[in-house]
Amino acid sequence: MRLNNVEIEETFAEAFSMKCARVLITALNKRWVKVAAAEATGFGTSIIGCPSEAGIEKYLDPEETPDGRFGAYIQIYHGKTEKLEEQILDRIGQCVLTAPTTAVFNGLPDAEKQSNIGFKLKFFGDGFDEKKEIGGRTVYSVPMMEGDFIIEENIGIVDGVAGGNFFIMAKDQMSALNAAEVAVDVISDVEGCITPFPGGIVASGSKVGSNKYKFLKASTNEKFCPTLKDKVKDSQVPDGINGIYEIVINGMNVDSIKEAMRKGITAATKVPGVVKISAGNYGGKLGKYKIDLKDLF
Repeated sequence: MRLNNVEIEETFAEAFSMKCARVLITALNKRWVKVAAAEATGFGTSIIGCPSEAGIEKYLDPEETPDGRFGAYIQIYHGKTEKLEEQILDRIGQCVLTAPTTAVFNGLPDAEKQSNIGFKLKFFGDGFDEKKEIGGRTVYSVPMMEGDFIIEENIGIVDGVAGGNFFIMAKDQMSALNAAEVAVDVISDVEGCITPFPGGIVASGSKVGSNKYKFLKASTNEKFCPTLKDKVKDSQVPDGINGIYEIVINGMNVDSIKEAMRKGITAATKVPGVVKISAGNYGGKLGKYKIDLKDLF
């Protein structure tokens, strides 16, 4: 099929089940919300080499937060609940509690699984903490040098989805990058999703393992490398394609990922120079979710 005169390959994106936490960070102003959210989601691109996958979902205005301040939803992912709980505790404790004027609230208060992250972090107050209520939420007030750090007692955890993806193939690198940037911008408006790679864009799409080195968990996806299209067997790079970027999407459910993929692909196909849209998969053998590109439209 074609969309905006761009070929949509008849293939599918393969996504995986992961545990997901959604954390609401608030602060005095937009500056410190952005700083805290960026710090808390750092080194969170891929579970291949990072301790968890993480990203900023969206920013909130004061009327949308429990304490009437600027805020941001972040998401953190891991395959195992206990490891995810460790990551939530570490990332909030080291990157949010330490940031000026911040507070933390539960982004999934209705989730069946609730982890008592706030209860654990209150011990930083060395016995001087106080239990309080803000907007009907149970929180702990932890005395610090700047004043009191507020954190809700629990953080909710749900079954999430990681690895929704699509490839943008263009005549040159800058056309592909421009299309990827546009795609990420529209995906940021889809509630419940994050794009965990730098700026939401993957420059180094990979395959599982290596053809040459047994010690590697992942290596370059040579069949999609434009500079190797005349050097490797069965290259998947069409003639005239010299730039490819991948967009990876995590979400709290598969429907939000599908919406993000549909909006991102639609936006990308409107950029001059984009020739084809494809996706990454492992033959349907590894991931629970199989998202056919054509079914998105």
